[in-house]
Amino acid sequence: MSAELEKKQAPALATRWVELGVAGLLLVLAVLVIVDSLRVGRGWADDGPRAGYFPFYIGIGLAFVSGLLILQQLLRWRADSRVFVKPAEAAGVWAVFWPMLIYVGLIQGLGIYVASALLLVFFMRLHGGYAWWKALLLAPVMSVILFFVFELRFMVPLPKGPLEQFLGF
Repeated sequence: MSAELEKKQAPALATRWVELGVAGLLLVLAVLVIVDSLRVGRGWADDGPRAGYFPFYIGIGLAFVSGLLILQQLLRWRADSRVFVKPAEAAGVWAVFWPMLIYVGLIQGLGIYVASALLLVFFMRLHGGYAWWKALLLAPVMSVILFFVFELRFMVPLPKGPLEQFLGF
């Protein structure tokens, strides 16, 4: 397949837009740091620098570099035809991103162990192609192992849901 035909079939995300977006986001972050540093004080007090002294100068540096990156990208806009990601490549990222986002939401209601078991079943079936019986067997076993490791051995309490409360944990 020729490069021209591939360009006509599927639009790709150009690197110039990604670089411009990231530089713009960093510039916004820098402005927030500068404004907050001015709010808390960027000067010197009797006992040394105020809370905003160092963040202010870091914000200035970040704003300067972000501005340079934006200018650089705008100056080479027409010449920069690099592709950041093609739709097929992005599809692989989204196939993992959306389930992980749902997983984070499920942790709040079901607890981390049940949500992790569900996520494991989902990934084993969809991306691994494992049989249902293997996924349904392995997922709760892994959650129980993780429960014993984190809760009982390391004594690190993780978010629990109704199942753990029902079982007395």
